[in-house]
Formats: sequence, structure tokens, C-alpha cells
Amino acid sequence: MRSTSSENETCILEFILLGFVNITQGKTFLAILFLTMYTVCFLGNSLILTMTVLSRSLHTPMYFFLGNLSFLDICYISVTVPKMLADLWAESPVISFMGCAAQLFFLVALVGTEGFLLASMALDRYFAICHPLGYTKLMNKYICLQLAAISWTCGFLNASLHTTLTFRLSFCQSNGISHFFCDIPPLLSISCSDTSVNEATLLTVGVFVGLSPFFFTLVSYTFILHAILSSRQKGQRHKAISTCASHLTVVILFYGSSIFTYVRPTSSYSLERDQLVGVLYSLLTPTLNPIIYSLRNKEVKLAMRKFLLRIPSLGI
Repeated sequence: MRSTSSENETCILEFILLGFVNITQGKTFLAILFLTMYTVCFLGNSLILTMTVLSRSLHTPMYFFLGNLSFLDICYISVTVPKMLADLWAESPVISFMGCAAQLFFLVALVGTEGFLLASMALDRYFAICHPLGYTKLMNKYICLQLAAISWTCGFLNASLHTTLTFRLSFCQSNGISHFFCDIPPLLSISCSDTSVNEATLLTVGVFVGLSPFFFTLVSYTFILHAILSSRQKGQRHKAISTCASHLTVVILFYGSSIFTYVRPTSSYSLERDQLVGVLYSLLTPTLNPIIYSLRNKEVKLAMRKFLLRIPSLGI
């Protein structure tokens, strides 16, 4: 839908999400797949969040950050997946101008926040493994709260900047977004304004919000793996290597997809390729997070077992 001003400029009042438009077969399969992943992600992260709040044994820095990550993932999938499910069956999958702005804001905010949270978690593991004697002082409650606050603040400040710059542009030629949801690159590609400032800002800020936490996380895990390999206790060494490998898998999936999306020229945008990457960081990573970070952990399983045993006495 468009409205025309007195200067004969056409302004976009709503956008059409074209991600599913060309898909004529397999919609039922996609709907079941997305709904299953959404359910697994929502329930898994909700369970982890509940455990980290209710179980005293999980009131540690590591699970404090995992609780933050679980809450973030619940919000993250709720920003995109319900709309994606509705659009699968819509003849004209539209989203209002303000709805698109809100979706982009929260999407970018949560992506940025997750990057800093993953870096904070890597720092926590570095201190725990490489400096165990001073761990309680290095990662006390005050420092944990500061790191979490910095993570969320940086994420939302980043989103405020990009959302403001993106929706100050004019969209007068097309209102079709070649994606499942509103994101920066596809919006820049349909703007009739000069997007050079947006692209430069996206690349520059992306280095700080994306690449800096990524390299910090990789360096932290490099020191962690070195400390583990230097250990003489083979049993603990094998377990720690397995855990670090799982964590690094999630880190690489998340950072790889988000950096590929935001830290590159808009001219290289491709519908099919970027839709696949979009599914990776909007569905797969949040679904894997609770499984890899927490549900395989013995401490979480023990806390879960204790909680389930308490349910009858609570009258639930």
C-alpha cells in the first residue's frame, strides 16, 4: 500500500515479505519444521531460564549468563517465527511500516546482545579454567551484572542507530522485501535513497558489534584449549575439549551467519543464499543453544530432577 504526497512522491505504508512467495510446494513441511523448532527452542530455553532462577546450585556466573542467553533466545525467535508461520499461508504476506521497523529493531538488538553475551561467557570460562584460584574475585556478582548490562545496552544502542538510519530512507520504487522478515540488507536494496552512509555505518559498527566480540571469544577459547591440553588429567581434559568444541560450534554458527549478513556490501545480497543464512541465525542457533550449553550438563540435569521431584509438594 502507498500514499502519495503533494510533491508526487510515493511513500510506503506497508511492505510485502517475498521469502515464501515463490514456494508453491512443501509449505506444510516447512510449517511443521518451523513450528517444531520454535516449540523446542521455546520450551528448552524456558526450562533453562526457570532452572537458573529457581535452583540455588545454578546461581553461578556461568548459569547467570546462560539464563540471559535463554531469555534472549526466547525473545529472538518470537520476533520472527510467528510472523513467518503466518506468512507461509498468506496470499499477500504484508507487514506495516511500523511493524517492519519494530521487527528490525528487536532483531538487530538481540543479535548484537547475543554476540556480547557469548563473549562474556567465553571470558567466564577463561577465568574458571585458566585462573581458577582467583575466579571468585574475577567473576563476582557485580562484574557479572556489569557484563550483562553492557551486553544488552550495546545491543539496543546498535539497533537504535541502524533502525533510525534505515527508516529515514525513502522506499518509493518497491515495497517487496526479498526475505522472510525485515532485515537491514534487503531493505537497503529496495530503497531509492543514497544508502552509502547506511552501508558504511553497517560495516564500521559491525566490526565493533560483530567482529570484536567474535575475535575476543576465539582468543579466549584458544587460551582455554591450551590450558586444557596442558592438563595431565586425561578424563577431565577429554570432557573439557568436548564441551569447548560444542560451544565453539554454536559460536561459529552464530557469528558466521550474523557477520555474513551485516558486515558486507549490500550489493552482494542474494535472495536464495541470504534466506538460508537467515534461517540459520533466526531458528537453528537459538534451538541448539539450550541443548549444547545446558541440557547436556550434569548440573542442569540434577537441578531439573530436583525441581521435578518438588512439583507434587508444591501442588502443581
